[in-house]
Amino acid sequence: MSPVQVRPAALFGFDPMYMTKEEERILEGEHGEAPAKAMELLVALGKIYDADGLIPIESAQISGVSYKTMGDAGLEFVSDFSKKKGAEVKVRSMLNPAGMDLERESYESEDFRKKQIQLVNAYSDMGIELSCTCTPYLVGNRPTKGEHLAWSESSAVSFANSVLGARTNREGGPSALMSAIIGKTPDYGLHKKKNRRPEIVYDVQAEEVSPSILGYLVGNEIRDEIPYFLNLTLSEEELKSLGAAMAATGSVAMYHVEGITPEADDFSIEGIEKREIDDKAMEEVKEELKNGPEPDVIVIGCPHLSKKELERIAKNLKTKEPKGTGPDLFVFTSRKVKDRSPESVKKIEKFGKVITDTCMVVSPLEDEYEVAATDSGKACAYLPKLADQKVVYADLDTLLGMIR
Repeated sequence: MSPVQVRPAALFGFDPMYMTKEEERILEGEHGEAPAKAMELLVALGKIYDADGLIPIESAQISGVSYKTMGDAGLEFVSDFSKKKGAEVKVRSMLNPAGMDLERESYESEDFRKKQIQLVNAYSDMGIELSCTCTPYLVGNRPTKGEHLAWSESSAVSFANSVLGARTNREGGPSALMSAIIGKTPDYGLHKKKNRRPEIVYDVQAEEVSPSILGYLVGNEIRDEIPYFLNLTLSEEELKSLGAAMAATGSVAMYHVEGITPEADDFSIEGIEKREIDDKAMEEVKEELKNGPEPDVIVIGCPHLSKKELERIAKNLKTKEPKGTGPDLFVFTSRKVKDRSPESVKKIEKFGKVITDTCMVVSPLEDEYEVAATDSGKACAYLPKLADQKVVYADLDTLLGMIR
């Protein structure tokens, strides 16, 4: 279809946005109230960010799932929207973590559980998968290079852009939902190759690199710029941790690692500001984060753990005997990964719980605990703000050594 100017857009106070005739009909309400509302929001975003128009997406990943963060107002909005005509997603759509394990109780109240179930059911009514994970790429939704997405979870956005070479902006929960309803998103930001170029170079000279600590440091320094790393060799799990920490302490939605990430060789770094990170810089961040009171809970899995990471924890615990005298242990992963890892889960649950569908940040951890120990840079950034926790950082082996 040839592009036309949408007349209704001007009525909303925007300059006209170029759209197809079919998109215009959606905006005018011919396909139902829900698609019209969704298109209205996407047109508004397109105007704000000077988008060329809308582009098709392969999938959406939607935040705003935990009752803890959404509250009654959010529950009412999602429930009401799900009942509108046309409120069915047009592309594969998955949910971010909810506020609790959907199949067994942990530390939430009965009222919390009731309202959380109502919220996820409203999403389900729209055809959205109840994946409830921040790592959709570990449970069957692994985009390929160049695919356009509308993902909202900060660490998932970072992984999709940086490790997989897919293209997505860091959507808000509502915009990701509206993109899912339409099957399109405004074409701006990281959907365009020119906006994916590195803006600062980090030469990593540290002999021992903790991806979480490195990400925590860099995110605090650069906020929302795109970094390019030299002299860095990391596994996929470590890249996951690096990106998650940068997205949490800053708003880094994409990064490059020389010789590893898909687009690292597509851009020249000549003339870009370069900074060096040595062992001293890494150690200063570690010291800042590891000082604190004795933890009453150990939380591992932010982002959700992979099968390989569960196996590592189980192997570490294999030689220990549970005495129940140390901090409580909660290990967070997706339901699908848990189901694929029965032996690891069995070993870990001699010492604590393997929890799915949620994480320590968006569940009501503060109702039972005051001091959380973690190996996650992302959790270190979010737990004090969102779960009222004092946080102590330690590497995985140290954390597991606390278990008695």
